[in-house]
Amino acid sequence: MDLESGEGESGLVKEKLANNNEGETIVNKSNIQEEDLELKAKDLESISNKDMFLRADKIDFKSWDVQLDKHLSRAWSRDREVHTKKAEWEIDVAKLEIRNVIAHGTYGTVYRGVYDGQDVAVKVLDWGEDGIATAAETATLRASFQQEVAVWHKLDHPNVTKFVGGSMGTSNLKIPSSSAPSDGHNTLPSSACCVVVEYLPGGTLKKYLIRNWRKKLAFSIVIQLALDLSRGLSYLHSKKIVHRDVKTENMLLDARRTLKIADFGVARVEAQNPRDMTGETGTLGYMAPEVLDGKPYNRKCDVYSFGICLWEIYCCDMPYPDLSFAEVSSAVVRQNLRPETPRCCPSSLASIMRKCWDANPEKRPEMDEVVRLLEAIDTSKGGGMIPEDQAAHGCFCFRIARGP
Repeated sequence: MDLESGEGESGLVKEKLANNNEGETIVNKSNIQEEDLELKAKDLESISNKDMFLRADKIDFKSWDVQLDKHLSRAWSRDREVHTKKAEWEIDVAKLEIRNVIAHGTYGTVYRGVYDGQDVAVKVLDWGEDGIATAAETATLRASFQQEVAVWHKLDHPNVTKFVGGSMGTSNLKIPSSSAPSDGHNTLPSSACCVVVEYLPGGTLKKYLIRNWRKKLAFSIVIQLALDLSRGLSYLHSKKIVHRDVKTENMLLDARRTLKIADFGVARVEAQNPRDMTGETGTLGYMAPEVLDGKPYNRKCDVYSFGICLWEIYCCDMPYPDLSFAEVSSAVVRQNLRPETPRCCPSSLASIMRKCWDANPEKRPEMDEVVRLLEAIDTSKGGGMIPEDQAAHGCFCFRIARGP
């Protein structure tokens, strides 16, 4: 029977019904049987879709349990893989040995340690486990950590502290403590994290300048340190990174007195639109006027801070020592306050200072230009700051003289 062509259906009707002379309908018995079978099939299909029930004693619940366990196991395994998959910058905490404290900073405590046989500095942060920090503050700290690592682990320059790795949210870090349990260590909360960088034995540039406050630095050393800092900043800016907290405390020295930029806790990738970067970020004495005034800023805020650092390196002194934070902030923005340039400072260096701390960010040079200006300075004839014990009034007097 060809149902697709339609001929079968027409033939069936013809075969089913035939009128005899007496008006009786003649029905083909075989066709009736076929029609009954089709109706029964349709009834069964209707029952299976709507009215079909399963007997409980016929269900294999054990098999269902096995299948469910397998499914959940696969799901949990995938979930663990997502959460335990290490980022490219994460370290193996088992290889890290934390020793003594080096310093306490705004963003955490810095320890000296050893990682995989290498001397390292370890900055440890915990996320408000002391119960003081709010949830919002904890979230801010966590974001700060991720921001620092995201910036730091991609950098490679001789004047930028080398990033070794980091760890986020681990309780396996052990801090030495005399008041700790019997094993002599404090175990950090599960949310603790750390940043591991190369250890630089020379300490901060700030401490180095303080040690040389009386005798000052030879001009050649001033230029060497200034070049190291300017080259490091030029590299950061070439990577579209604004440090935003350039100061002598955030510069470290190695055993050969090579300067390296450190602490990227507030660094960020430079915004395409300067208006996207606002807020008082940095340390007051080094902050550019536009930052202090809450205006949009860009990488030129680092150039301003470099100018202040350059003065500090030359003088081995603190800018604005007799002013309060509020007085500094107001005077820098409204009165164009800047550190006093020593009379004995070579004009070539003094000119770089003034260009860098210009009130107009657009008039400040780019850091690669600063590098070229510093490289052109002749240090063979001296020109360093005159020590106080070698001049009646030090280097801020009006007599023209050149230091070492």
